[in-house]
Amino acid sequence: MALPLLDPRLDVAQALQRLAELGYRGRICVLTASLPDRAMVEAELRALATTVHPIGDVGAAIASGSCPVTGMIVAPCSMRSLAAIALGLDDNLLTRAASVQLKERRALVLLAREAPLTLAHLRAMTQATEMGAIIAPPVPAFYLRPASLAEVVDQIAARAVDLLHLAAPVARAWGPAAPPRPDRA
Repeated sequence: MALPLLDPRLDVAQALQRLAELGYRGRICVLTASLPDRAMVEAELRALATTVHPIGDVGAAIASGSCPVTGMIVAPCSMRSLAAIALGLDDNLLTRAASVQLKERRALVLLAREAPLTLAHLRAMTQATEMGAIIAPPVPAFYLRPASLAEVVDQIAARAVDLLHLAAPVARAWGPAAPPRPDRA
């Protein structure tokens, strides 16, 4: 089963590892944006993915509703990409694949990364939500008391994968097994 995951800047490798643990392999679309460690990031992602597509490849299989995918995570999702998705502007593989997820009523999880938000951002989020997307800003779950940045990133990736509803949740959740709140004296 293929699952497109897009943009390597928010540790997509963590999400791909979570998917592999569940028995899924992902497809990745890599943006052309320059990254300081781009070659290393792409090599790591290529090792975890079934296919890597360039952003301009609008003819890729994931741009078609007949491609058997379960859902899609856009991580991170810039406000430009979110607005294009909300308006149906399919000008690259990321926005086209996202539109396909929406038209096929498949899960589309957008890890919106901007702050603070303008009214235009909020309206685009509302529009995307009304179309069926799930807006999930990559907000740290500090109530779980992460011990490192790696734990924060892992929790965000696990939560994004959980939103695809592929299996039982893998992200840590608040509950009896979660750490208690610190005293506020």
